[in-house]
Amino acid sequence: MQKRFLMGNQAIGLGALAAGVNVVAGYPGTPSTEIIETIAAEHPKDVHVEWSVNEKAAMEVAAGAAYAGARSLVTMKCVGLNVAADPLMSLEYVGVKGGMVIVVADDPGPISSQTEQDTRTFARFSKVPVFDPCSVEEAYQMVGEAFELSERLNSPVFLRATTRIDHGYEAVEVAEPSERARHVPEGFVRDPKRWVIFPALSVRSHAAIEQRNARLSDELSDYPRNQVVEPASGAKPRLGIASHGINWQYALENVRPDDDVRLMRVATPFPFPERLALQFLEGLDEVLCVEELDPVIERALLEVCGRNHLDVRIRGKLTGDVKPSGENSVAYVGEVVSKFLGRKDVDASSVAPAADDAPQLPVRPPVLCAGCPHRASFYAVKAAMRGKKCVFCGDIGCYTLGNAAPLDMCDTCLCMGAGITVAQGLWHVEPDTHAFAFVGDSTFFASGITGVVNAFYNQADLTVCVLDNSTTAMTGHQPHPGTGRLATGEKVTPVSIERVLRAIGLACVETVDPLDHAAAVEAVRRVEAQPGVKAIIFKSPCVFLEHPRREQAHVDAEVCIGCKRCVRELGCPALVPQPDGKVAIDSSQCTGCTLCEQICPTHAISGGER
Repeated sequence: MQKRFLMGNQAIGLGALAAGVNVVAGYPGTPSTEIIETIAAEHPKDVHVEWSVNEKAAMEVAAGAAYAGARSLVTMKCVGLNVAADPLMSLEYVGVKGGMVIVVADDPGPISSQTEQDTRTFARFSKVPVFDPCSVEEAYQMVGEAFELSERLNSPVFLRATTRIDHGYEAVEVAEPSERARHVPEGFVRDPKRWVIFPALSVRSHAAIEQRNARLSDELSDYPRNQVVEPASGAKPRLGIASHGINWQYALENVRPDDDVRLMRVATPFPFPERLALQFLEGLDEVLCVEELDPVIERALLEVCGRNHLDVRIRGKLTGDVKPSGENSVAYVGEVVSKFLGRKDVDASSVAPAADDAPQLPVRPPVLCAGCPHRASFYAVKAAMRGKKCVFCGDIGCYTLGNAAPLDMCDTCLCMGAGITVAQGLWHVEPDTHAFAFVGDSTFFASGITGVVNAFYNQADLTVCVLDNSTTAMTGHQPHPGTGRLATGEKVTPVSIERVLRAIGLACVETVDPLDHAAAVEAVRRVEAQPGVKAIIFKSPCVFLEHPRREQAHVDAEVCIGCKRCVRELGCPALVPQPDGKVAIDSSQCTGCTLCEQICPTHAISGGER
């Protein structure tokens, strides 16, 4: 064994390798991305690692591997579980042979997601057991335990971590490569009665799953990570606190040695460890449930009290004692715990002292990077369509930031791939509208292609704008089918976006460099004028894929008239208004893309190199 200082996602990846994982698949999404990157960086020769085109594909790849007796791992963020839900719901009925662990990264806040979904709730809905680690080290250890449970139950198993676990750091004892388990799959054994889902199989499986989960609830009451902690004083308490995940750590930090309070940690929210919960509730008058996102423990304890006729008041989110949404913190949990225990120092300042001398941080709204080709793409469409009735449907990616001023080019954003289909619905209601749908290259492969097929088949009239920056930029520059590079770095034949669009049937598909402003504007006007579904591929690499440009733009103060057109229309962070009313360029940010040079009415900006 060796001790390493690891991010939570690194620990999960190494935990999978230590457990003898054979196949790993997933789709990039903060805060889960580093798991697959960690496994790929280890270059395990006997492990297949891939970035799948989306979470549904990843789930199905992992399921197929598990059918053959392999240990498989599939990773995604919380909203990715929605995409993977179709195969998952059936998979729980069909079952698996090899261990299959589904790692879902929940995002309380949310910090980088559309929604605050709670995989603990999804676990109950899908009837899939779930592990909820409370530390980075425990996340490493739980991976192996999840594989063991999965193989024992012939069922997929969730490992649900949140951002503070995924992106937290801790010194962890991990196995050396030579110490890792080696799992040899048996291979797929044909058995249509087992692997082909039909209503008859579903009826039998559903009944068996319900019985299994009832037994598992009892078994998990003896799982060491589910625990009840009595007060240090030895007194018989009347109050209790139940918690989970990182909130368990927050609760521990706020409970004092002299507090007469019993604690319960729930490491397996589903199936809920009811027998252990009864032990926890014995003799208590009130329980506070400290949770993030859904009141999972609170509802479970209410059910336990109801079934067993216990006169215990369960408090938490449903009673207004804990906020119903958002991320918790050590200080916030301190306030909640102090109030529950009747302390006078409710502000919990002794736990999380304020840094009175800390400098005020500058406001930093999210913005497209200096030199980002997406800015040029949006600006070209805006310039070409100025004065016309348009709707601009956005999507998930860096380019969602096109909604911000001064671009203001994202009227809708729902979920990955939805921009193309939402635009169709809007156009069908208002056919006099010029409908545009913006989609990134990675999102196009993940969930955009079906929308284009739907538009072409159903005779919509819209312009699809593919913002191709040759990477999955927002999550850390992972490859996708259009890059010609695998998760492990090998080169493969890239999938051509233009050929895919033409194969669907689009007659008008043009590719243009968005940083050539005049050509891009003319391309938009020409393509948009065509009837039906047509596409423009704005192709220019993300600035972080290129070596820094040697030539940067600068402003000739003698020629600049202070009109600030560059600032007002582009919003590039490298353009800095000066006290004298003119504009200067921040050389630490400028990439020399030349977009500002091309729109300056007095040609006061020069020096860039496109």
